[in-house]
Amino acid sequence: MTSIVKQQKGNAHENSMRWIFFACVFLSIVTTIGIVIVLLVDSIDFFSDVSIVEFLTSFRWSPLIKPTEFGIIPLISGTITFALCTAIIALPIGLLSAIYLSEYANAKFRAVVKPVLEVLAGIPTVVYGYFALVYITPLLARIFPSISTFNVLSASIVVAIMIIPTVASISEDAMRSVPKSLRLAGYGLGITKFQVTTTIVVPAALSGIVSSFILGISRAIGETMAVTIAGGNLSRVVNILKPGEAFLQPVQTMTAAMVEIGMSDVTGDSVAYKSLFAIGLALFTMTFILNIISQYIKGRFREKYQ
Repeated sequence: MTSIVKQQKGNAHENSMRWIFFACVFLSIVTTIGIVIVLLVDSIDFFSDVSIVEFLTSFRWSPLIKPTEFGIIPLISGTITFALCTAIIALPIGLLSAIYLSEYANAKFRAVVKPVLEVLAGIPTVVYGYFALVYITPLLARIFPSISTFNVLSASIVVAIMIIPTVASISEDAMRSVPKSLRLAGYGLGITKFQVTTTIVVPAALSGIVSSFILGISRAIGETMAVTIAGGNLSRVVNILKPGEAFLQPVQTMTAAMVEIGMSDVTGDSVAYKSLFAIGLALFTMTFILNIISQYIKGRFREKYQ
């Protein structure tokens, strides 16, 4: 009798937990759908006033100063430049950190360093922005005298610090999931630890590593406060072939443009205010495409082991 009661209590507990988990999943789905609907509805309202051709092809963004223009190309250019600079800094450091933690560090060192590394991702982004403005930019000015107070490079450095834990943690998990038998097979062939790491472990964990890269880049594209504070708000089309102009001068990313409009005194029914949703839809589309690419790569190159 007692065992039957315990079993009934256990079943009731399982059912309640199942419904709680279902509610969480359902809430996430409803929230996502709601965000997409709001972006679509308000973006359509914006495109009733501004031609979508102008929005996608114009090279000038000036929603608050007359004559107003709503060309998103400068914002996309600034966002891509910032994301590229951040990726150049963060991805190699994150991958090398993951390789060390997975293949070279002992268990005690890993148990201490990995949580400390992940703490960096929990620091408020506004703190990173002011840190870049007050400390990193003056330091860079000693190396590049022509650098602007607000610039892409210092913003990219602090955002890279923010996403390194993400890249390192996910990549390290992917590499540690590679079976030990593959490593032992490599050692049995007489190759070195470095060769085992670069020719066996990293290729076997490639899908997880690439997924961490894309997730980190998506985080950089969506970053707001750090890049707004340190990167400036100059709307311009960036020439990536001129690094001095591209990385040492201010730019305006899509998120920074949204902050500028949101903090201005525009009314809720103005075209400038509606442009917030058009930018948000474009930003959502970019990150959505990156996630699709990540899922494809993850499925295409995932290794399955017995």
